[in-house]
Amino acid sequence: MKKRLFIIPLFLFLVTACSNTASTAEQTETKSYPKFNADSCFSFVKAQTDFGSRVPNTDAHDKCMDYIVCKFEQYGLKVLKQEADLKAYDGKILHSTNIIATFNPDNKNRIFIASHYDSRPWCDEEALREDAVNPVLGANDGASGVAVMLELARVFSQNPIEGIGVDLICFDSEDYGVSGAENSFCLGSQYWAKNLHCRDYKPRFGILLDMVGDPNATFYREQVSEYYAPDIVDLVWKEAEKAGYSDVFVNQDGGAITDDHYYVNTLAGIPCIDIIDFKPGIGFPETWHTTQDTPDHISAKTLGIVGNVLVRLIYK
Repeated sequence: MKKRLFIIPLFLFLVTACSNTASTAEQTETKSYPKFNADSCFSFVKAQTDFGSRVPNTDAHDKCMDYIVCKFEQYGLKVLKQEADLKAYDGKILHSTNIIATFNPDNKNRIFIASHYDSRPWCDEEALREDAVNPVLGANDGASGVAVMLELARVFSQNPIEGIGVDLICFDSEDYGVSGAENSFCLGSQYWAKNLHCRDYKPRFGILLDMVGDPNATFYREQVSEYYAPDIVDLVWKEAEKAGYSDVFVNQDGGAITDDHYYVNTLAGIPCIDIIDFKPGIGFPETWHTTQDTPDHISAKTLGIVGNVLVRLIYK
């Protein structure tokens, strides 16, 4: 996903202090949470990449879509497929399907977790031209976020949630874009934001997961998230601190990224934040948009950290 950085005046954001230690409240906390199995989550990354690159209009893409739907249904979630033919920047029609899996569908008090499941058609960050034309396998850029949601669905199936409904949304056609072509990325989320999957859909907030599996991942407070939903950023980063993950969820401002959450905020008016591995002054992980975005560069530990933060948030 070729994310575009855009500048927002710094005075619009809250300045937060960095903390590298778990809070005293965590030391005395007695509440127990369901187990998020990091190894199970990693197996979902491997299962997706075993289909190959999930580029829209390919057999691998469609088979992976069927797999994701099947797993959500296996875990007892109600699944809706939102189909649309979306025009890419080059005029190509992408036969796209957003997947919406719903837990506790009758509960009006809702949140959603999202990621994209398609992968990029080109490794445009490769130095060698012969490698640049190959599609990205997308173990981190796509499969990692979906894997976290599949493991969450498994957790939900064994530990029913009370008092809240959760939607797990897999956006399609996110990564078929180029820099300089306005709104050419995130086509599936743009469509969903303009055509919400159910009437009067008003979740409290959403959390987007993007590239959440790198062994050296760090998640800073992304600035578009800070602008539209600073209270949700606070909520997530404080929960990570309580769990002892302040070295991974760094309580400092990061860059501003044009990602699916941007369109959820601006087109649907739903507060949504982005948990994304983007290091200020460095950028995206080294495997981003390369032939190295493979399962052997994914850490089950990182997946488990992200998953445990979400479990704590949801089951509170």
